[in-house]
Amino acid sequence: MSFSVSISYPPLHKNSQTAFLSQNRQFQWTNTKNFIFPVIPAYTATLLKSKGHKVFWDDAIAEKLSYQQWLNRLIKRSPGLIAIETKTPVIKTHWKIIKDIKKAFSVNKPTVIANSFVGATLAVARRRGNLSTSGRSHRNQHTPTIVLMGDHVTALPLESFKNSPVDYILTGGDYDFMLLNLVEHLTKGTKLSPGFYFRSNHNLIHRHPEPVEGSPQKQTNTKILNSGKFALKNHNLDILPIIDRALTKNHLYTHNNSNFKYTPGAYIMSGRDCWWGKCTFCSWTTLFPNQSYRTFSPQHSLKEIQNLIENYNIKEVFDDSGTIPTGDWLKKFCHGLIDKGFNKKIKLGCNLRMGALSQKEFNLMKKAGFRFILYGLESANQKTLDKINKNIKVSDIKETLVKAKKAGIENHLTIIIGYPWETEADAQKTLNLARQLFKDGLADSIQATLLIPYPGTPLFKELKQANKLLTLDWDKYDMSQPVIKSPISSQKQIQLIQSLFKGVLTPKFLLKKTLSIRSLNDFTHLAKYSLKFLSKLKDFK
Repeated sequence: MSFSVSISYPPLHKNSQTAFLSQNRQFQWTNTKNFIFPVIPAYTATLLKSKGHKVFWDDAIAEKLSYQQWLNRLIKRSPGLIAIETKTPVIKTHWKIIKDIKKAFSVNKPTVIANSFVGATLAVARRRGNLSTSGRSHRNQHTPTIVLMGDHVTALPLESFKNSPVDYILTGGDYDFMLLNLVEHLTKGTKLSPGFYFRSNHNLIHRHPEPVEGSPQKQTNTKILNSGKFALKNHNLDILPIIDRALTKNHLYTHNNSNFKYTPGAYIMSGRDCWWGKCTFCSWTTLFPNQSYRTFSPQHSLKEIQNLIENYNIKEVFDDSGTIPTGDWLKKFCHGLIDKGFNKKIKLGCNLRMGALSQKEFNLMKKAGFRFILYGLESANQKTLDKINKNIKVSDIKETLVKAKKAGIENHLTIIIGYPWETEADAQKTLNLARQLFKDGLADSIQATLLIPYPGTPLFKELKQANKLLTLDWDKYDMSQPVIKSPISSQKQIQLIQSLFKGVLTPKFLLKKTLSIRSLNDFTHLAKYSLKFLSKLKDFK
């Protein structure tokens, strides 16, 4: 039985800024206008289509749609199920959107609909003749089932039932396997896999539901049930089909991304998610606990790249696994790139942990086509690295960057400001190290962020228990301001981040980069990064 599914990212805007949501471990409102390809939702869409279901890829953020345009299109499509990936800073907005969707698809009740933002949207559309005034026209004989997924709802699944008419919460990060199971449950009565939360009075009689202690009682006396703790280890990634890049509108994500020096570019994920997976601040450890770590085979990842080269003329690929698989996997993958000649057709980038590779392995990566690597430096203070369970030494930082540079690979660094145990002197130590690495030619680009403790992470639990959180208003977890009590004032934390960006773009650095230009790609990439740095200054103000 065919079912209609929409993988949706509703429009999200704050002033003139765009939501940095998809494929992001940290959320931010940004001026950079980058849109990153959501890899796992793309696998979800592809898997559902391969099973005969109708799938609509609905990324209104990347398509730059207004709320009215998006809602009108959704009503016209009238999917049976709408899946929305959410994150802490926009969860409250998504609750409102879910309410709007439910009202828009309900039987025509103008007095009710008129009280919401969507009511005004529908009224305008009707006046323009875009929508019929009959209830049947926008109800289309059904109200869609709405699913929320992401690290926030995995950590706090009951909260969304209390605050919105959401139908299902999908926990864990394997959206593809889980949504297929849900569709088969709704259409065939297949038993739900562990990891779903739902209302006891929803469409079908759910098999073997487990009541959740303390679940909210609604006016209809419904309870929130669940199908058990999510279990990812049994999901074999290699059975997933190669991503359908046409279905998932890959063209929306191929150019405006500073990770791509050569365009068009594309994203893949060879692992879910990080083989370390224990950093206390990382939100994706909520979706992919360390014990659930899995990889595609090197052969599967090579097939993804082959598809990108042959069918989409992709020039650069970024592997956005939390950390690219290492050891035998990396060796086989690199040799596969070389043997198939892909290293002569594309460049690659990836995330990597400090201290993970030998010089020989860096050399092999360079030969295989790797152009740059992104590292989480996080802090120059060993105490901090230990407290966040980073499992690296400060000495690993320079040693790793020297090896990569010796192999001819560019280095991108990320650092974090706002640890509650760090003084201003501690934070300045990190900034000084970053500047020195740039001065020594060991770093090529950098990003700095405020420390945001997302629900579900060990860091959030620790800070909440210690009364170190300034607020539990999720809207404020958007990196526009600190949410953690700190010896460093909120204003000073922002100033430190600004000083890093200003301090890195020195005349000497720009001159060095300018002298290294050998092609149009070199020039455009430098210009792109310079503009990104300027945009980041606007993000933190």
